[in-house]
Amino acid sequence: MKCQLSLYGSSIGQVKLAVVSMEDSIEVILQDRSSKFMHRCQDNHILTLSTWAAFTGFYGLWTMFMLPGFLKVPFRLKVPYMPSSTAQTQNVMKLLEGRKGHLADLGSGDGRLVFAACSLGFQCTGFEINSMLQAYSRGKARWKGIPYAHVNFVNKDFWKTDLSAYNNVTVFLAPSVMEVLEEKLLRELPQEARVVVCRFPFPHWPHTCSAGAGLDQVWAYDVDTVRKPTAQSLQM
Repeated sequence: MKCQLSLYGSSIGQVKLAVVSMEDSIEVILQDRSSKFMHRCQDNHILTLSTWAAFTGFYGLWTMFMLPGFLKVPFRLKVPYMPSSTAQTQNVMKLLEGRKGHLADLGSGDGRLVFAACSLGFQCTGFEINSMLQAYSRGKARWKGIPYAHVNFVNKDFWKTDLSAYNNVTVFLAPSVMEVLEEKLLRELPQEARVVVCRFPFPHWPHTCSAGAGLDQVWAYDVDTVRKPTAQSLQM
């Protein structure tokens, strides 16, 4: 009888130990899961803060480099800042080889097309309504030691400017404004003028030649060639 009670007591003790051990294991598992959950919450919080900081920084840069002057232009003529690539700039210079005179860059941005054209001997004017980009380009020109007579960046709206003094024009604008720009340039540019357009060609003008491919493709348009079909249609 005593032996049976001893065995019974031993079994109860083992059960209690097993229960305690199981409770400890459950507590460890719960603590581990709670710790992982807290880490995930912290990671998500950090990710949210990082995303918000990146968005705030991007908006700050947009406000600094794109917003100044943007409100001066009618909505249908608004164009965001799109810098030319190195290949695109080289293609533009290919289509300007052998030419000289005054060049206007419509929406000159950071001035890279203007500086490249200046190296070929053109007298260049960059039209830029963004005062921050215009100031940056002008400062870079002075830092390079380029005379004011060779390169000038003006804070003007080219849509409201008479472009008849320029026999070379470079353009990198959005496709939404190209049809309107056709009309303005055809009305104002001299007969011997050439217009070089980046990425987005004119919808109606016949191009003289092109260079590059894909996003870096550029087209050259000679005004006298463009005006011939117009003159012929008027005669008919």
